[in-house]
Amino acid sequence: MSTTTETGSVRITGIDLSGYMTKDYDRAMAFYGGVLGMEPTTVYPGGAGAEFELADGTTFGLWNPGDMMPFRPASGLLFAVEDLDAAKAALTAHGVAIKMEHESPICFMALCEDPDGNDVVLHKRKPAGA
Repeated sequence: MSTTTETGSVRITGIDLSGYMTKDYDRAMAFYGGVLGMEPTTVYPGGAGAEFELADGTTFGLWNPGDMMPFRPASGLLFAVEDLDAAKAALTAHGVAIKMEHESPICFMALCEDPDGNDVVLHKRKPAGA
């Protein structure tokens, strides 16, 4: 049994992060850290967000999009891909527009929409220490 899901030529290898947007980083960190007792494993500068690697190996993230995109009070998923450039090319070939691309200290992302207008993020982690 395969552990990956394939759609066209985009190969999804897993979910890298599940998270929420926040308008108020300090308030969110007080809740997740102070109330739920979660310790961040990565904290982004300037209140941009944080990631929490959980005991089961999954990662939960908080992200303050600032002026980059509108705030949406919903959960989000980042789908892991092995080759982000190939995935973006495949999406474009299928008529799917890339709405946003972003490079963080630990990853590369490309945002598009599903047919219902839900945001879908294709995500490629950088090698450790890169």
